[in-house]
Amino acid sequence: MPVAASSTSRWDVEEVEDLLDLPFGDLMYRAQETHRQYHEANAVQLSTLISVKTGGCPEDCGYCPQAARYHTGVEGHGLLSLEEVVESACAAKARGATRFCMGAAWRGPKQRDLEQMTRMVRAVKGLGLETCATLGMLKAGQAEQLKEAGLDYYNHNLDTSPEYYGEVITTRGYEDRLATLEKVRGAGINVCCGGIVGMGESRSARAGLIAQLANLDPYPESVPINHLVQVEGTPLHGTAELDPLEFVRTVAAARITMPRALVRLSAGRREMSEAVQALCFLAGANSIFYGDKLLTTENPEAAQDRALLDKLGLRPM
Repeated sequence: MPVAASSTSRWDVEEVEDLLDLPFGDLMYRAQETHRQYHEANAVQLSTLISVKTGGCPEDCGYCPQAARYHTGVEGHGLLSLEEVVESACAAKARGATRFCMGAAWRGPKQRDLEQMTRMVRAVKGLGLETCATLGMLKAGQAEQLKEAGLDYYNHNLDTSPEYYGEVITTRGYEDRLATLEKVRGAGINVCCGGIVGMGESRSARAGLIAQLANLDPYPESVPINHLVQVEGTPLHGTAELDPLEFVRTVAAARITMPRALVRLSAGRREMSEAVQALCFLAGANSIFYGDKLLTTENPEAAQDRALLDKLGLRPM
């Protein structure tokens, strides 16, 4: 388990903007210096993510192909069986993953859903893997049930800055997301929380997201930085592409402002060149999703990832 994160200082949005505005070499130097102070220089944590319930979500997140209101061609399915999840977890462990993440396309789990999820968590935990779940908004008492089942991490992303949030989502407020994070933290579960860049937001909005994450008390133990994967049928399909170096800058800012966190390269990595991924690792990323698929979008194959890590002299944690 990682050393607990702590909030030793607050970051103003302007301060994060100043980081993002640094000459690229200066920013990378500072990020790498911070990274080496708190983490093994050449170690990367491997997580595998599966969708345990796909499609039919009532939310209107503009990036998400699982929203019921969009026509994206995603084939929905109900909750996987315990046996299917355990089989996937065993395969992930055999490939070298140390954390197994389970995602479900719900606004929030009903109690009967949560009872099935706790059985999954117990079974995966019994395999010797760290467990993570992303199930949407939690009601009172649900985080405690997940904790009792052995859940190590709960993922609930903020997605973007408070100011830009309404441009992406209208069916769930920013405060709703923060309230779920408070429940997770209160139950003693590690927080996995990050965002998505490349949704048409400004650099100032990216700074606002990083500042919001860094100012959580404590900041998240795990920070996934996603690059928008544009899916035809979603409102954000056709958004102007983000400059790859701007993505690298965002990773570096996350590393500097949340030095103890695992900063994860998440969605969108399949569209990145090896050179851009290498720069992200240099900027302080030290976790990836490992396996050929995320929830519904493609991810680099495990063998391809191992070849890249070998090429860069990186090793799994």
